[in-house]
Amino acid sequence: MSVTAEPTSAEPRHDHSAPANDPVGQEVLRPHAEHAFAQELAALAAHDDRPRPARWKLSPWAVATYLLGGTLPDGTVITPKYVGPRRIVEVAVTTLATDRALLLLGVPGTAKTWVSEHLAAAVSGDSTLLVQGTAGTPEEAIRYGWNYAQLLAHGPSRAALVPSPVMRAMAEGMTARVEELTRIPADVQDSLITILSEKTLPIPELGQEVQAVRGFSLIATANDRDRGVNELSSALRRRFNSVVLPLPESVEAEVDIVARRVDQIGRSLDLPAAPDGIDEIRRVVTVFRELRAGITSDGRTKVKSPSGTLSPAEAISVVTNGLALATHFGDGVLRPADVAAGLLGAVVRDPAADRVVWQEYLEAVVRERAGWTDFYRACREVSA
Repeated sequence: MSVTAEPTSAEPRHDHSAPANDPVGQEVLRPHAEHAFAQELAALAAHDDRPRPARWKLSPWAVATYLLGGTLPDGTVITPKYVGPRRIVEVAVTTLATDRALLLLGVPGTAKTWVSEHLAAAVSGDSTLLVQGTAGTPEEAIRYGWNYAQLLAHGPSRAALVPSPVMRAMAEGMTARVEELTRIPADVQDSLITILSEKTLPIPELGQEVQAVRGFSLIATANDRDRGVNELSSALRRRFNSVVLPLPESVEAEVDIVARRVDQIGRSLDLPAAPDGIDEIRRVVTVFRELRAGITSDGRTKVKSPSGTLSPAEAISVVTNGLALATHFGDGVLRPADVAAGLLGAVVRDPAADRVVWQEYLEAVVRERAGWTDFYRACREVSA
């Protein structure tokens, strides 16, 4: 027996939208992408006259425009959600328009989860069909589970079955997301093989199956630092089209990414804008890039790299924390002293080895750099 698009009572359709005048919705700390950017998505849909794959809310072109930003014919500005090579986004979107699953790879902090969420929001209008991968993720999180009260009372039945986000996405033609795929145990990972190859999820207890309907797609993320933890089997890897999200190519691109996200997060936390803080953002980004690369930006001085990744995501955290310090314990202007402590915490993960790396960098690079005197003093003070 095959079970296709129509969900049962155990597979409810979820309306995650919140009315504009809903006080609870307005107080959400971190709205889902489809809510936070609802106006942009609606504007794109209104102007989108290109072919759309089955059950897609937007055409592939409009999805890419939503991710990369642009200006619509009526002057509506679509803000960039991802700053990076356009071709990467186009390949990712095109993959979702085929029968292939998408695997987003990259070092920690390269916006894999962010891109995954926004792709699902633009394609399906719902980014919440999510499986969070951990070392303890069970097979039920990907396949299905059971309501044990119903199971004991009535035995195996559709009413007792609890669908996973992946099962719901298959039945409704939606986009499912699996975060940190390589953290999931290998035997649980392989439960995706039949789903991705046959587009079918068997339910042997009921003698039934759920067949994916058109519109179903799956996006998984994995970071390069997890190789060797739970590597994907060759059989599973073949089911994915892999796209690598790189670190930003230039200082200016990374500064732009950090500044945009800090502004978005700051507004959600009622922190004031920090237009004068761009110099501190540029310093934090420069420090991270030089320590990641093991050489200064002018190519003249080699430096040791710490054990941490020093990604744009960590730079965003350092600057956001600094902005909060400046707001609540300063004059609202982001200064070197506000970012110094967060910077130390981001760089020095290994108290022994990383502290030596940081001290050498401060003395050999920061101390000698023109215009960085206050920054050097603030870093020295928190490092003492």
